[in-house]
Amino acid sequence: MKIKILGSGCKNCVNLAKNTEEALKEMGMEAEIIKVTDFKEIAAYGIMSTPGLVIDEKVVSYGKVLKPDAIQELITKK
Repeated sequence: MKIKILGSGCKNCVNLAKNTEEALKEMGMEAEIIKVTDFKEIAAYGIMSTPGLVIDEKVVSYGKVLKPDAIQELITKK
C-alpha cells in the first residue's frame, strides 16, 4: 500500500503524516508513506486545499487533518 501526504510541509501536513503513521501502527500495518510537496504534482490530483491524503492513488481526503481513527476507517474501506 502506498499512502501520499500532499502539501507544502506545513504544520497541518506534518500532523496528517504523524496521524497516518499512528493509524498504521495501531492497525499493525505497514505502508510506504510519501510526502509530495511539488505543487504541480499536488494539482494533478485535483485538490485545491492541503493537506491531502491519497491511498493507492485515490484521493480520500483534503483540506483537513484527519485523526488516526478516521484514517483507519479510510484504509479499511479501500
